[in-house]
Amino acid sequence: MNKKLLAGLFIALLVAVFLSPFASPHPDGLERVAEDLNFIQRAEGKEVLASPIPDYSMPGIKSEFLATGTAGAIGVVLTFGLIMGMKKILVKKQDCSG
Repeated sequence: MNKKLLAGLFIALLVAVFLSPFASPHPDGLERVAEDLNFIQRAEGKEVLASPIPDYSMPGIKSEFLATGTAGAIGVVLTFGLIMGMKKILVKKQDCSG
């Protein structure tokens, strides 16, 4: 793995761990529209999939700051792993002999 890729992963982890706990607690765009138009109650409790990390907070960690930072770090690592796995499957190795 090259140094730029590792540096990017490190920066993403720093942002996820130390800045995500300061994100706005207000609803995002889609949730805000559902609240404004009074239909959010029809969607509550009807998730398509159960989230292992609901509401961007790691279950079982009492400190909200740590729970959010941990959830962010896990999200970064999982996303990075998924992308690297897809790269391995989809990108053919280039011939460097020529």
